[in-house]
Amino acid sequence: MCPHTCVTNLPKPRQKQPEIGPASVMVGNLVSGKRIAQASVVSYMTSWRAQTTPDHVLYTLLNCRGTIANSLTCAQLHKRAEKIAVMLMERGHLQDGDHVALVYPPGIDLIAAFYGCLYAGCVPITVRPPHPQNIATTLPTVKMIVEVSRSACLMTTQLICKLLRSREAAAAVDVRTWPPVLDTDDLPKKRPAQIYKPSNPDTLAYLDFSVSTTGMLAGVKMSHAATSAFCRSIKLQCELYPSREVAICLDPYCGLGFVLWCLCSVYSGHQSILIPPSELETNPALWLLAVSQYKVRDTFCSYSVMELCTKGLGSQTESLKGRGLDLSRVRTCVVVAEERPRIALTQSFSKLFKDLGLHPRAVSTSFGCRVNLAICLQGTSGPDPTTVFVDMRALRHDRVRLVERGSPHSLPLMESGKILPGVRIIIANPETKGPLGDSHLGEIWVHSAHNASGYFTIYGDESLQSDHFNSRLSFGDTQTIWARTGYLGFLRRTELTDANGERHDALYVVGALDEAMELRGMRYHPIDIETSVIRAHKSITECAVFTWTNLLVVVVELDGSEQEALDLVPLVTNVVLEEHYLIVGVVVVVDIGVIPINSRGEKQRMHLRDGFLADQLDPIYVAYNM
Repeated sequence: MCPHTCVTNLPKPRQKQPEIGPASVMVGNLVSGKRIAQASVVSYMTSWRAQTTPDHVLYTLLNCRGTIANSLTCAQLHKRAEKIAVMLMERGHLQDGDHVALVYPPGIDLIAAFYGCLYAGCVPITVRPPHPQNIATTLPTVKMIVEVSRSACLMTTQLICKLLRSREAAAAVDVRTWPPVLDTDDLPKKRPAQIYKPSNPDTLAYLDFSVSTTGMLAGVKMSHAATSAFCRSIKLQCELYPSREVAICLDPYCGLGFVLWCLCSVYSGHQSILIPPSELETNPALWLLAVSQYKVRDTFCSYSVMELCTKGLGSQTESLKGRGLDLSRVRTCVVVAEERPRIALTQSFSKLFKDLGLHPRAVSTSFGCRVNLAICLQGTSGPDPTTVFVDMRALRHDRVRLVERGSPHSLPLMESGKILPGVRIIIANPETKGPLGDSHLGEIWVHSAHNASGYFTIYGDESLQSDHFNSRLSFGDTQTIWARTGYLGFLRRTELTDANGERHDALYVVGALDEAMELRGMRYHPIDIETSVIRAHKSITECAVFTWTNLLVVVVELDGSEQEALDLVPLVTNVVLEEHYLIVGVVVVVDIGVIPINSRGEKQRMHLRDGFLADQLDPIYVAYNM
């Protein structure tokens, strides 16, 4: 009856960390008078880890069968990045600060190419490759990002290189105007010299290009200082150490998904298990099986991945349980998003996989935007995300009034994760730029060391305000420089306490300012109307709303026979009138998959509006109430 043998849940001993870390090395060299030529703190840590822990696995890439397709140790990453840097300088003839477009599928090659650019002093831009079965639609977007980013060179794999020069590509774009294309499958064989390009912390580290929910393609500038501060905040919030394993099922091309996929493992030393979301189309259980197999405690996904698992695995929980799927070790399952948390989807996901050990409190969301890629992220030691109920009628007048659950016109809002370390938030009036109190809905402004430096280029909205990254309050604290997120929300001081004993401030995101609709003198948010419409009939699988010449247009996707289309019209108009007191001007019934959705699972309502005006939706039925 020895207690050491009877008690099986004792905590494991803390992993012994090396006595000298990268910060100590840097400080020691500076004290002794040596100048370190830094590409950045992150790229410096790549070479440092290659020297101290060369065999430590940083990245593990899984295929659709759940087996390891590729892996990368510290030493392998360092050597491959050095060879890519030599290729950029010798074959590409690039100079410091030149922009390089990285057109790779999600995988190890993308990571090595990114660090190769940093080693060579170049500025990388990650670009989603064209789809082989849909070149005519996807290749022009790649070409546009390459041109707008002013890339001097394009790096990719041999397979995509052939695709860019194919006959189908020539029919879609002018292939003669591509910048020089380098194939990283053919790297130089010789051993490169020690490569580090001196740079200032304020110089550009990389460009982050993405399409917003309003259809605007914009690239934001991330400096070396902001990138290092960003990685540090995530490390502190999620308690990431070399002994940790993190499962990531996100697209690695922009936002927090890119930072988690490429940067955080090098900075924190943990192992990232990479699962391309496209592989889930073949095997929907791949992500959850990997989380169970590797006994992962922290995992990140998107709403599209969560929705795919909820719909595709709803009837397979018993068989998955028989295959040994166990989610009891998961402590944080974070949905990376740029919108209001979808309470219904997260609750359905938690309820569905509760029998497999998933704790409901483990599921949470993050929030980021163009000016700051991650403002909130649920950590490991913070309090559980809170949910409040607000009066929807007061919200239309930009007022926040808390009500009891189940009250008439109540709207549930879930906290968007815990505010990251070093991030300050204030709620401001978007017109007067004055600070607002707790009872007012306003624009979320953020002050942080990892704010983006500004827009590199803006395509699709030339009238964008120039003060998005350098705003000041009109009164109160007029000295602090804030970045405007373009999202409406409010802050609430809760009764919960953080790990350090301080009161916890909760941020609630309501919706994007650009997507809010001004109708009858009130502010309506599309997601509220869409939620009501989806509940109206079981055949409505998806819905999107927008305004057209002061008319409310409702587009619904029908999962059923075309004869049901006519029956949906009175249901849609009635539910919108009863719950929101609005008259629907146009009801458009379309097939499944017509409403455009980006890689994060967010609706592209402005693209849908453009398609409606150009008569490109091919609707089943259109009803006008004008």
